[in-house]
Amino acid sequence: MLLGQLFIISAPSGAGKTSLIKALRAQMPDLGLSVSHTTRPMRTGEIDGQHYHFVSVAQFEALVAADAFVEHARVFDNYYGTSKAAIDDVLAQGRDLILEIDWQGAAQVRRLFPDVLSIFILPPSLDDLAVRLATRAQDNAHVIARRLAEATREMQEYPHYDYLIINDDFSRALSQLRCVFESERLRTPRQVQIESFRLENLLIAPKKP
Repeated sequence: MLLGQLFIISAPSGAGKTSLIKALRAQMPDLGLSVSHTTRPMRTGEIDGQHYHFVSVAQFEALVAADAFVEHARVFDNYYGTSKAAIDDVLAQGRDLILEIDWQGAAQVRRLFPDVLSIFILPPSLDDLAVRLATRAQDNAHVIARRLAEATREMQEYPHYDYLIINDDFSRALSQLRCVFESERLRTPRQVQIESFRLENLLIAPKKP
């Protein structure tokens, strides 16, 4: 049975993670993206079930009690969680799946999925990160300052990841991200699954004339 590969992509707020994932999936539309549950308010332009599953704190706590998440964490006074059922369903279809989660969630997922591959995305500098957070106009000055302080803590987690990408140039970072996904699909065990019929035929000894 061909199973998909699970990927984690993490980054501090403002590093460009969501934009990179969106652009990557435009180039590789077969990639799945897990839609997390969250208790944070819906932002302008967001769609429930597409960007997040927006739930109340009571609903979120009920899902935690039912052991429905592979990971969950509190981030900036809001809760986020990834559904077990959603992961199992996509991987069972043979599709690769991206989990867009923070370092806390990544640590939890690694314990349950030892073969998960993880990627950390960094901004080129804290000054650049501050500009990005300010120009996206989603948060007030107090929240931006808090996100910058938390980013310093989050970025210390990059050594725990398999791949590291610095998003100083979007096109280059996107190319590097795609290279990770393409190269992982070319690993021998994966190719044996995907190309089993072709490999069997290649290894058949030619008939003697």
